[in-house]
Amino acid sequence: MIITTNSEKETILEGEKLGRTLKSGAVVALYGELGAGKTAFSKGIASGLGIDANVTSPTFTIVNEYTGEIPLFHFDMYRLGSEAELFDIGWDDYLDRGGVCVVEWSKKVPGAFDADTIKVKILNNGEYSRHIEIDYGEAK
Repeated sequence: MIITTNSEKETILEGEKLGRTLKSGAVVALYGELGAGKTAFSKGIASGLGIDANVTSPTFTIVNEYTGEIPLFHFDMYRLGSEAELFDIGWDDYLDRGGVCVVEWSKKVPGAFDADTIKVKILNNGEYSRHIEIDYGEAK
């Protein structure tokens, strides 16, 4: 599925649509360059999960946790030096906690994802325009 958005608000709304469909244990891997809209899409996912919080990029903390009926674990792999570091911070533990894991800069940790991972590629197509490609893999 490919979607075109023309504002940050529309990108957030597309994330919200996806968030409303996610179940406990879902993993969403986000791909896109700096400024593509990964955090905006993550804000939408949180909203779709019913989480009312100021969702920010966890670039310096690696993971932000948001409480909800289904918790959201929002990761940013940008500063990781290796895939092994993800497992060192407890990736497997987060997967076992029954929340939704959303991962920015997923290209840095390709071995962390299985066939059920939902892959979202966001391409910056101009100042406000984004192309969002959602691959549900075996998740549906």
